[in-house]
Amino acid sequence: MHDRTSLSRRTLLTATAVAAAAGSASALPARASAASSGRIRRLVDRMSLEEKVGQLFVMRVYGHSATDPDQADIDANLAEIGVRTAAELISTYHVGGIIYFAWAHNTRDPHQIAGLSHGIQRAGLAGRVPVPLLIATDQEHGAVARVGKPATLLPGAMALGASESTARAREAARIAGAELAAMGINQNYAPDADVNVNPANPVIGVRSFGADPQAVARMVAAQVEGYQSAGIATAAKHFPGHGDTTDDSHTSLPTIHHTRAQWEELDRPPFRAAIDAGAASIMTAHIVVPALDPSGDPATLSHPIVTGILREQLGYDGVVITDALGMEGVRQKYGDDRVPVLALLAGVDQLLNPPDLDLAWNAVLTAVRSGEISEGRIEASVLRVLALKERLGLFRDPYVSGGGVDRTVGVPEHLAAADRIADATTTLLVNERGLLPLNRRREPNVLVVGADPAAPSGTTGPPTTVLAMALTELGFTATALSTGTAPGAALVDAAVAGSRGKDAVVVATYNVSATSPQRALVAALVATGVPVVTVALRDPYDIARLSGVTASLAAYSWTDVEVRAAARVIAGRVRPVGRLPVPVRRADDPARELYPIGYGLTY
Repeated sequence: MHDRTSLSRRTLLTATAVAAAAGSASALPARASAASSGRIRRLVDRMSLEEKVGQLFVMRVYGHSATDPDQADIDANLAEIGVRTAAELISTYHVGGIIYFAWAHNTRDPHQIAGLSHGIQRAGLAGRVPVPLLIATDQEHGAVARVGKPATLLPGAMALGASESTARAREAARIAGAELAAMGINQNYAPDADVNVNPANPVIGVRSFGADPQAVARMVAAQVEGYQSAGIATAAKHFPGHGDTTDDSHTSLPTIHHTRAQWEELDRPPFRAAIDAGAASIMTAHIVVPALDPSGDPATLSHPIVTGILREQLGYDGVVITDALGMEGVRQKYGDDRVPVLALLAGVDQLLNPPDLDLAWNAVLTAVRSGEISEGRIEASVLRVLALKERLGLFRDPYVSGGGVDRTVGVPEHLAAADRIADATTTLLVNERGLLPLNRRREPNVLVVGADPAAPSGTTGPPTTVLAMALTELGFTATALSTGTAPGAALVDAAVAGSRGKDAVVVATYNVSATSPQRALVAALVATGVPVVTVALRDPYDIARLSGVTASLAAYSWTDVEVRAAARVIAGRVRPVGRLPVPVRRADDPARELYPIGYGLTY
């Protein structure tokens, strides 16, 4: 990261500042100045052990308000954490960070989010030793988004990978970062630095920029620069690389079987790029990598991986944060009382969302008092966390305003930029007989059927309706029939009946497997003789398990911005220019490629 003077947070909240930051590698200074380092050291010296330990935890909390949540959220907080509100959580456990979730009712709307952030910072600064908080969320865009409309939703990682444009990736991150900053969110658990070389990966997939490690590295660096130019701390994840697994670390402990040489070639480059770009933090993965640590410990708890490789070999001295400690991948081998202790001994700084905060917090205190962890080790992590808060300008001004929200979040120029970026991502894989683009005079009547997965943010969709409405706005007569991800015979029959008299049928597919009923739906529609256009709403691999379709597109996500972009390609309003960032392998012979990386048709 280049050493740049930090812009004030209020300046960073405006859309004007986003454009002004475009030429800067990062709005975050590379490190605290000597004077600020001295202030931070004196701050740590004033802290009790309990306050120091608290700074290392990032915790969930229910409610839309820091002091006055709904009664149901108070009840949930009491049941899970033993406190009533976010403010009480901060005063009791001195936590250094809060993570926002939609399901915890933290993200109702931008003004509410800003108010919650304001209340959290007031609570942090009301402590015996006043310390602002890192407020974080998972706003990767695409398949993972905690903040929805009216905030701007942008194409996700694999869609950006399909655009082959680091400039677009950087711009998307700048816009997303400016809007997060306006709402008081100062740390984003993005970008995803995993290289998705396994099509069966159940947890990464389109969250990755692709399967080419060098291309992924370029995109990761661009997004780190974009987010941090808007004053947002990034967290490149999931170190040392979660891209080649068939298991989900939320529910099991995956093993990555890469050799050390394969790890160096495939998994290392994006994290190296993130570090070189000045990533403020890096998130660990709950995965076993025997070639890097033969102990069988997940990487989050591995001293050879966190300290030996990330700290010493890659030279990273920023904040290291665990993935969520409630995930089964980190809980299988050790109890919830040992996990946070072992993570700190491995070399991490922030402990994310333990299932039982009181147990975890007291376990760390006990480990320090018994001598298992030195207080100096705790202070080293506290210093890194506080230095990051200093870099973000939180000690100077942690607050945001409603005016900043109005000037920045979901403004027309951001929404227009999102559409423009999305237009460069849609990938055309099949176009038999030049069916696409459809002509509204020649093929005016279109039926849209298929999957309607719930929006990642809960605020967009359903995709078939959005697609039909977009086509209607573009001059077609389009009707929607939601058939879901597992259509039964009655829905298949209804789709076939609905296709009669239509000029084309557009089928939205979602992760088509060998046994997926979506295959029967597509086959039945193909058999009618009506031209069938499929749009893969998530992983682009669906086409390998479908046959007979006249045209096929990959949209990489089912959020409105990418569904509308697919509609514009179908209607010929924009040319398809996206290129596959992953290979699509044959279903009957996975050793052979059906479509290679870089493949994509146009017109």
